[in-house]
Amino acid sequence: MSNYALLGRKLSHSISPQIHRLLGGYDYDLIELEPHEVENFVGHGDYAGLNVTIPYKIDVMPLCTRISELAQRIGSVNTIRREADATLSGHNTDYFGFAYMLRRSGVRVRGKKVLVLGDGGSARTVRCVLSDEGAGEVVTISRRGDDNYDNIARHADAAVIINTTPVGMYPNVEDSPVCLTAFPACKGVLDLIYNPAKTRLLQQGEQLGIPTANGLPMLVAQGAEAVEIFTGAKISAERVEEVIAELAKGF
Repeated sequence: MSNYALLGRKLSHSISPQIHRLLGGYDYDLIELEPHEVENFVGHGDYAGLNVTIPYKIDVMPLCTRISELAQRIGSVNTIRREADATLSGHNTDYFGFAYMLRRSGVRVRGKKVLVLGDGGSARTVRCVLSDEGAGEVVTISRRGDDNYDNIARHADAAVIINTTPVGMYPNVEDSPVCLTAFPACKGVLDLIYNPAKTRLLQQGEQLGIPTANGLPMLVAQGAEAVEIFTGAKISAERVEEVIAELAKGF
């Protein structure tokens, strides 16, 4: 096994190995585990740095000796570093990734009503960034919460919509979580999905003349932050943009 890896349940389409090779210059494995296997691997696996994705970002928190203030605030860990004394420190680089994606998109959220579609670990990070960026009302739409897809029409005044769900992700590219014509005040649509580069949601946004952005910049930027945590190297914004451009050719 390499010194670095991504832990998740289903990872066959992940491009994280490419990102880490391009940014960090090291080999990077994909580790697919079932829930009952996670604790033993995280506690005893032979790795120096570990990224964590769906559905284990919350499950790994009790396994870390120390958790960064930001990760505690979000309630989600996506990066684990094995320290010199073999203890584990937990971090959240998704915050940096989404903040980078949001700034890069040019979509303004300060004082605006924002709908966050989904209520998983990524949604927690998105809400934290939105709060720090001064967003107005932030409404989380989930399948079973008080605000759900059956009563979403009462939020037709939303100015920004952010999809944190896997709806529309390859191979289910014909799916979309919402129809944007129901949101006449919408001025920006962000989708954390990067494969395909233009989900049905983003395609509809473009057709309606709404600024859009996919999740590739978030993925690369959070990867750069993870490389810095793992290795101590500094990754420039210019290098992040170069990697985004290179990877975008594949989608």
